[in-house]
Amino acid sequence: MSIETEHKPDALCAETNCTVVEQVITPKTKELGGFSVRRVLPAREQRMVGPWLFFDHMGPADFPAGEGINVRPHPHIHLATVTYLFEGEILHRDSLGSEQAIRPGDVNLMVAGRGIVHSERERAEVTAIAHRLHGLQLWLALPEAQQEMAPEFMHYPDADIPYVQVGEVMVKVIMGQAYGKQSPVKTFAETLYIEAGMMPHQSLILPAAEQRAVYVAGGTVTIGNAVIQPYQMAILSSNKEAEVTANTAARIAVIGGEVMQPRHMYWNFASTSRARIEQAKQDWQAQRFEPVVGDEDEFIPLPG
Repeated sequence: MSIETEHKPDALCAETNCTVVEQVITPKTKELGGFSVRRVLPAREQRMVGPWLFFDHMGPADFPAGEGINVRPHPHIHLATVTYLFEGEILHRDSLGSEQAIRPGDVNLMVAGRGIVHSERERAEVTAIAHRLHGLQLWLALPEAQQEMAPEFMHYPDADIPYVQVGEVMVKVIMGQAYGKQSPVKTFAETLYIEAGMMPHQSLILPAAEQRAVYVAGGTVTIGNAVIQPYQMAILSSNKEAEVTANTAARIAVIGGEVMQPRHMYWNFASTSRARIEQAKQDWQAQRFEPVVGDEDEFIPLPG
């Protein structure tokens, strides 16, 4: 889903010298038939955070019986999608023949490589009753040498993802390594992705990374002297210790990793090569991508 995004540079640090927070990104929210999506990355001020080049916050959205998320088949190249739900369920299908229900706490990793097509819908059993959907979807840039790798699909159930108690805070290590725990989720470069729920006044010192950002999925937190509001992302300095303190009950996601070469982006395509994106556009218009197995009848046309 494509939405326009408004981003506001952080004025707090200039006023309070809170150099841990370099800027704050505030996404613009658009209602899509009762389904709210907030796009945080890419932003004009911050195109990527480490290997992460796309960050969407889906919902929370409440659907009556008979309605739900219904994203028709669409293509990707040169990236990997990471889907993580707080509530609800999404049915993933792709052109490799994968069919997987994604449930809260699971990590769904789809590696597009040279090209993949997928759809995101809901099972009839889910849409038959009133239900809620809430989660995050992110994209990772593949290293330049691996952009044309064969597409892959991997699903990691919640039970396989490690948790670690850090002081008073329980942290889930979704991707990469943090606090002595290593996630089993496949990575292609130095990658950090953790998630935590925090109670008021609890604090968490964040793991180091070449680039880091904190997204507040609920509640408010303080980092340095900056108060980060719900649905804002704080871009952090790479060379300073960063501590997050919850002002209210809060949920945070921390992303980061190694700095990568900038990407060109168009629609669902991301690459170091503009020519490769042009080729992908032509291939999709000509329907040269493999279709989604079991979902061959519909597709999203190329924008414009």
